[in-house]
Amino acid sequence: MGTKIKTHKGTKKRFRLTAKGKAMHRQSGTSHLAGGLTKKRRRNLRGTAAVDTCMEKTIHAALNGNSY
Repeated sequence: MGTKIKTHKGTKKRFRLTAKGKAMHRQSGTSHLAGGLTKKRRRNLRGTAAVDTCMEKTIHAALNGNSY
């Protein structure tokens, strides 16, 4: 009997997994100093975006297969 693999809490707060297993994240650059951005850029940063495919495996391992 080995030890349990723990969920990485920082990853848990930043990513969600979709039903098909894609990792979604909040877009960066929206917290503050957004007045300097164009309206189009601010509008396009709304919502969530899929994580790049090269990071999927790492995020799945950190979340230990759980979605929160």
